[in-house]
Amino acid sequence: MSLNKNNIFIFFSIILSGFSFAQNIIKDSTAIEKLDEVVITGQYNPQSANKSIFEVKVINRREIEQRAATNLSDLLNQTLNINIVPNTSTGKTGVSLFGLDAQYFKILIDNVPVINEEGMGNNVDLTLINLDDIQSVEIIEGAMGVQYGANAVSGVINIITKKSIREKTRIQIYAQEETVGNEYEWFDKGRHIQSVNISHNFTDDIFGNATYTRNDFAGFWGDKQGKVYDKNDGLRGYEWLPKEQNNAKILLNYKKDRFNIFYKFDYFNESIYKANSTVDLNENAATGTSDPLALDETFFNNRFIHNLNANGLLRNRIDYNISLSYQEQTKDLETYTYRIREDEKLNLKKGEYLSRKALFSRGTFSNLIHSKHYRLQAGYELTNESGYGSPIAITISPDDDAAEQRLDNYDFFASAEIEVSDKFSLRPGTRVSFTNLFDPQYVFSLSSKYLFKNDIELRTVLGSANRTPNYDELYTYFVDVNHNVQGNPDLTPEHGLSAFIHLKKTSKLSNNTRLKNKITASYLGVNDRIELTIVEQNPLSYQYTNIDSFKSFGIASENNLQFNQFNIQLGASLLGTSKILDSNQTPNDDFLFSFQLNSTVSYLIPKWKTSVALYYKHTGEQHQFVEETNAQGEQEYVKGTTEAFDWLDFTLKKSFLDKTLETTLGVNNLFDISSVETDAIPGGAHDSGPELISLAYGRSFFLKLAYNIRLQPRNHQ
Repeated sequence: MSLNKNNIFIFFSIILSGFSFAQNIIKDSTAIEKLDEVVITGQYNPQSANKSIFEVKVINRREIEQRAATNLSDLLNQTLNINIVPNTSTGKTGVSLFGLDAQYFKILIDNVPVINEEGMGNNVDLTLINLDDIQSVEIIEGAMGVQYGANAVSGVINIITKKSIREKTRIQIYAQEETVGNEYEWFDKGRHIQSVNISHNFTDDIFGNATYTRNDFAGFWGDKQGKVYDKNDGLRGYEWLPKEQNNAKILLNYKKDRFNIFYKFDYFNESIYKANSTVDLNENAATGTSDPLALDETFFNNRFIHNLNANGLLRNRIDYNISLSYQEQTKDLETYTYRIREDEKLNLKKGEYLSRKALFSRGTFSNLIHSKHYRLQAGYELTNESGYGSPIAITISPDDDAAEQRLDNYDFFASAEIEVSDKFSLRPGTRVSFTNLFDPQYVFSLSSKYLFKNDIELRTVLGSANRTPNYDELYTYFVDVNHNVQGNPDLTPEHGLSAFIHLKKTSKLSNNTRLKNKITASYLGVNDRIELTIVEQNPLSYQYTNIDSFKSFGIASENNLQFNQFNIQLGASLLGTSKILDSNQTPNDDFLFSFQLNSTVSYLIPKWKTSVALYYKHTGEQHQFVEETNAQGEQEYVKGTTEAFDWLDFTLKKSFLDKTLETTLGVNNLFDISSVETDAIPGGAHDSGPELISLAYGRSFFLKLAYNIRLQPRNHQ
């Protein structure tokens, strides 16, 4: 259990310097500046962030545009305790929060979980979430099982969409061109993004929005030669797979007095092209000619989301918020013989290999008891989810051969906000979940907020949440001459518990200077973790079982200084994780520590209508115990290490003609990181683990040009 002493020194220096700086400058209590920032996630009603009993991190629209982020992966890649790792062979992006992967936190859009190949809200590929119609992104860390149900073990990320504008009509058209490393051509290389967003107030009560975005990633070629290369020397194809994404969204919103209803439709399509590195030269000895062929594949991903939400006031007292959503995601595979020189597809076969459908509804009713110091909320959540197919065993089968499975959840929850005094508030809560596959599940939470003197706020969150086994863990059947991997219908949900303590101080140093300091201590534990275990040695067979557990302890510091036109943010985290591998004969439960540091420095130049920003993140060494065979032929655990790396981005944004024209110029990955060495990833049944983890394709440059049209300002709004 070793940790770099320099990292410890840096971490505690950041914590102590932030609070001592505030105390030295301010000898007496000063009033905290009122925040206009409104949060929605976990709230009874939208309210300012400083009044929330939960600690909510907010990334607003200004930050999204400054970074020129087009998807959620672009936006979150420098957030503390979030690690994002792309998969170059599948085109997907993996992500973890507090050492737990994406199965343990939920992605929501307007409080509704997003469907994915493995369920509702969990394990969502962040590159599939487009940000062009997004108002803000809210993050709550820690178990949120009472508020958002199963799989909200390590937290939730809630994406809030735009539902109003101040003008009569607003049209934004933009194009964004990026290099992929040092590769760029107008069509065949680089990343090419186009978008159009139209918003219109039909009346004072009716608002509409339509958005279309195309994101064309031409792949990273590296040492490869692309799909039209016709030599059989292993150089055909791409190091990172090309993919094209098309996303269309429509929103209609009606608001009258205390009643609001909106309908949102979201269609997403993605195609990923995989070029085979093996080329059949198909030589004709009689004519001395050749007609090279390759067995290629194209993967298609389609997602539909219909979301209807109504909220308002019943009997002038009870706030209600009801959502109804139907979602569908399908994956298709197209296999064919590619005739390279003729750009022709032969022997084409296409079919659907995965399907997920879900009907979801969530309703909350707040202020059920009318009292100045006591508020009660009750709610329900139901999910009817069905599907077939697996991303592990990709096979195209006739519809009548597809074994469809169902998972139905019926949840009821309640919580109360109790104002014990002007300074102290409590929020206990509980939820019960009934399903067609598992015994009833019960979770609880207890949150509190205490206001000390000198404008210091203390928030605590204790909560539990379960993780429901996904489709692969329950139903996978991948058996052939080389593999035997099977799901287990007898699995039970994993049980998670977390405790978070947030201590925050906001100091107004002068009329134009404000300092925020926050320290967070955290604990996360998961029992009955599901792991793929060996159930038979000869022949080698694997099956999912509830056997392992996980624990993490962490401490983090986040500090923000706003001074005139400067904004400086500095954060650090130290996280220790323990994975108790009872699935193996010689488990090891030692804690392994990792250190992260991030910083943002931005400066606004009003005279030039220009803003510049630097984004930095240091990810320290990450460790994991890996099972290996020693010289005596015995299995033992050794500590593997993934090396540390630093990431730096730069952006410059300038507007012209009263913001009619906006340009954003930037450099991502200034340190030119491509991959890091590792010996911390175990191998599979037939091969050893990788020696390198691909993080990026090197330093890249981008330019975004946006044209904004604003018509007839609405002065009364």
